[in-house]
Amino acid sequence: MIEPEGQGSIVSSAAWRALNAAAADVSAEWPHREHGATSPTDVRGSVAALVDNVRQAIAGDSIQLAPFPPFVPVRRALELLRRAFLERSDGIEAASGQLTALDVIKGMERVQQVIDEDAAHRFASRLSGQDAQQLVVEMAHDMRSPLGSILILAERLRYGGGALSPIQERQLGLVYSAAFGLSALAGDVIELARGGTTLMEQPAMPFLVSDVLQSIMDILRPMAEEKKLTVRCVGPEADLRVGYQAALNRVLLNLATNAIKFTNTGSVDVTVRQLDRSRLEFSVKDTGRGIPPHVMSHLFEAFRQRQITGDYAFSSAGLGLSICKKLIAAMGGELGVETELEKGTRFHFVLELPQGSRL
Repeated sequence: MIEPEGQGSIVSSAAWRALNAAAADVSAEWPHREHGATSPTDVRGSVAALVDNVRQAIAGDSIQLAPFPPFVPVRRALELLRRAFLERSDGIEAASGQLTALDVIKGMERVQQVIDEDAAHRFASRLSGQDAQQLVVEMAHDMRSPLGSILILAERLRYGGGALSPIQERQLGLVYSAAFGLSALAGDVIELARGGTTLMEQPAMPFLVSDVLQSIMDILRPMAEEKKLTVRCVGPEADLRVGYQAALNRVLLNLATNAIKFTNTGSVDVTVRQLDRSRLEFSVKDTGRGIPPHVMSHLFEAFRQRQITGDYAFSSAGLGLSICKKLIAAMGGELGVETELEKGTRFHFVLELPQGSRL
C-alpha cells in the first residue's frame, strides 16, 4: 500500500483503496500472465512506482518517473492497472471533497503522457505492443542487407581476390561464417514471424543431396578448423531427390552449426542414410558436452529463457531448433534427439524424398 503524506482526503477515499487493491491484483497476476521473464520483485516495484506517479498527478505535482527495471513494459503495466482499477471502482460513491474514480483516471492519463514522452519507455512500449512483431521483423530485415554485402565481399575475396596466404583464407572463412550466422539468425526471426514454413511455399523440386552437403561444408569448414574439429558429411548412393532443398539446407545447417558451437574436441558428422528407395534418414552427431535433462522439456521452444544465468541454451533466442522442428514437420518428418552428458548429441529425422528422374 502507498500512503501519501499530508493528503488525508486521498488516503481515506474509497477510490484510493480501490487503486491500491488494483495494484495488488496487477502485481500478483502480471508475472504469470503478461511477462514471464520479469521477476515478481521488479513487477511489484514498478507497479508501486506507478501508483506513486498517479498520486503525484492527482495532487498536481510534477511527475518524476522512477528508474524502472529493464524489460518491464511500463505503459502496458499502466494499462493493466487502469483496467483493474475500473473493475474495483465500479459502484464507488465518493463523499463530498474526497477523491473520485474520475480523479484517479485523470491522474493515470497524465502519467501515461509523461511515459509516452520518454524515449526509453516509448521504445519498450512498442516492443510490448501490438506492433512488436512488425518492429522485430523490420529490424531483422535491416540487419540482412549489410550482412548480405559482407557475405558477397568475403566470397569474392576468398575465390577471386588473388593469392591469399593460408591464414588469410582461414580468416576470410571465419568472416564469412560469422556473417552468415548473423544473417541466418535474422532470417530465423523473419521466418518464425511468418509461421516458420515459408521456405516450402514453392513446390517440391528435384535437387542433389550432395549439393546440400557441399554448401553446408563450405560454411562449417572454417568454423571447425578454428576449433580444431573434424567435420564429415556422408551422402546416400541415390543422390537425385525430389523435395524442398532450401528447407532441408536450413535445417541441416542450423543443426550442424549448433553442434560445432557446443563441441570443443572431437568431431561433427552430418550423415544421410538411405533406408529404402524413397526414405532417407538425416542425422547430425557431435562429441560435445550433451544436453542437460532439465533443458530437454523446452528445447524446441522459441524465445525460451535460461533458467539459470549462464545455463545451457543453443542460442540467446532459441529460434533455430524451433524452426527446424516446424520445417521437418511440414516436410512430413519428426525431429528426434539422443544425448548423453559429456559424450555428445545426435539429432535425427526421416523424410520421404522420392528419387528424381535424370534428364
